[in-house]
Amino acid sequence: MAQKLNEQQIEAELAKVPDWAEVSGAIQRTFQLPDFRASMAFVDGLADYAERVQHHPEILIRYDKVTVSVNTHDAGGITAKDFALAEEADRLAGQAAVGA
Repeated sequence: MAQKLNEQQIEAELAKVPDWAEVSGAIQRTFQLPDFRASMAFVDGLADYAERVQHHPEILIRYDKVTVSVNTHDAGGITAKDFALAEEADRLAGQAAVGA
């Protein structure tokens, strides 16, 4: 099971993904994409990743904006798994924006 991070560890990890923030016990980011198709390509890629690693974020789609929020329920908070997903989401959003 993943180990819940303390506040200092969370702050250190957030420095590595500067567009993410701690919100209500999770990490969250809203991605601005070129259009709806790019948003859906991003979400599709993130869903594939989430299934592979069995770690599923909450996703809110609003046309060209996608908000991703994630924490590790089993650990009762934020873990390294959440930051791995954040890094992958950042990578995928870059690809979706270029492919649009």
